[in-house]
Amino acid sequence: METILELDKNLFIYLNSLGSEQFDGFWLFITKQINWIPIFAIIMYLVFKHLGWKHALMIIVVMALLIALTDQTTNLFKNGFQRLRPGSNPDLADLIRAVQKRKSFSFISGHASNSMAAAFFLYKVLKPYLKYMGFIFLWPLIFAYSRIYLGLHYPGDILCGYIWGILMALIMLKLYAYLRDKYFPQKEYVDNPTNDEPIRN
Repeated sequence: METILELDKNLFIYLNSLGSEQFDGFWLFITKQINWIPIFAIIMYLVFKHLGWKHALMIIVVMALLIALTDQTTNLFKNGFQRLRPGSNPDLADLIRAVQKRKSFSFISGHASNSMAAAFFLYKVLKPYLKYMGFIFLWPLIFAYSRIYLGLHYPGDILCGYIWGILMALIMLKLYAYLRDKYFPQKEYVDNPTNDEPIRN
């Protein structure tokens, strides 16, 4: 474990050192959840377009539950492990660029777990209808890297956050599948290679 933590620290120092002041503003913009709203507004529009408003509202409710579950369980990890954020670690004070500092703990990353949970859930739900849904994974990658850049998380925090987010999404996908089959049994969609309106059986 000590070897893993040392590798994690060294990788963080390397990645964090790639930053420079001229890009700080960009990554401070990227790291704010509110600035990603336009992208998700477009995704939600596509959900309503392809699935109808009732089905879309169900997806939104399940996603809200997913984010709440992921966020609260992530806080349990943080309070349980109590790993100091890189910017709060006195041993790293002269080795890193801490653009931002937080008093909360580091492991696991809430940005990573929440963004990956949402991205994975939306990918699995919308893949049959939207041809290029795989691009949604750029969001958690860029979003989480901003935390390393700003000095708020180690790479290990990010990786474990991704894993936890996927696990939470898999659980909520079970709930979504149950509700979908119960309330929308007449709508069975299959992949449509032409990327036009979904084919209904």
